[in-house]
Amino acid sequence: MINFFKMSGSGNDFILIDNRDGSAGISDWSAFAKRVCEPRISLGADGLIVVVPSSQADFRWLFYNADGSEAEMCGNGGRCAARFAFLKGIAQGKMSFETRAGIIDAEVCDRIVKLRLTDPSVPVVDYTLRVAGSDLVMNNINTGVPHAVHYVEDIEGVDVFAYGREIRRHAHFQPAGTNANFVKVLDRGTIQVRTYERGVEAETLACGTGAVASALISAWKGLVDAPVSVRVRSGEILKIYFEKNSQGFEKVYLEGGTTLVCQGVLCEEGYK
Repeated sequence: MINFFKMSGSGNDFILIDNRDGSAGISDWSAFAKRVCEPRISLGADGLIVVVPSSQADFRWLFYNADGSEAEMCGNGGRCAARFAFLKGIAQGKMSFETRAGIIDAEVCDRIVKLRLTDPSVPVVDYTLRVAGSDLVMNNINTGVPHAVHYVEDIEGVDVFAYGREIRRHAHFQPAGTNANFVKVLDRGTIQVRTYERGVEAETLACGTGAVASALISAWKGLVDAPVSVRVRSGEILKIYFEKNSQGFEKVYLEGGTTLVCQGVLCEEGYK
């Protein structure tokens, strides 16, 4: 049986396991993630986070999407992982952890966690893609994982699943694919975002790196000023801090709340 925590970062939910000593005994974490993240069959979640030792930071994580694919980075997952490490005594309130996207710095203050992300790619803005029979003005940036950003007037009415699925697998973003964000600017300091997540293959209630991508693209286009409040599908607000330079952005931070939902023991029948 395997000890776990289940946590939510603004509506993104994750299963977290401390496997620094290797006691979980799982040889294929990808297959394990696909099984335990399936709702109604097992615990159900948007992703799985496994904490393992690191020679470069307080810990290293293995991050798996619900479909079993391994991701370079996840903003809301990173916030949950940092609080998990703090609660478990793996790290102090200020910490760093190793991801496939690089070393991430984090600071835990009760339920609020602030991450410093790796510097994003240079934004690419205002080009047209043919998507589901429509010409959409698109923008993209990599904030640890690839994100496409499209602006809409009616964010409640947009078909996130239909358009998001097409954007996610569009030839322009192959071979890795992309996450798809639909954005409405509310004022100079606030945007609203809905995200179709690669790996979950559906709209999620929040996406941390998507919130960052949407805020940075909006700043690059001159629509907002730092810091930017991002209203996600769950209704929560994520705060994005950054500095703009001639090449793009630096000192990028993601801040928001986390929720410890439960902790328990996963039985073998739940993952085999």
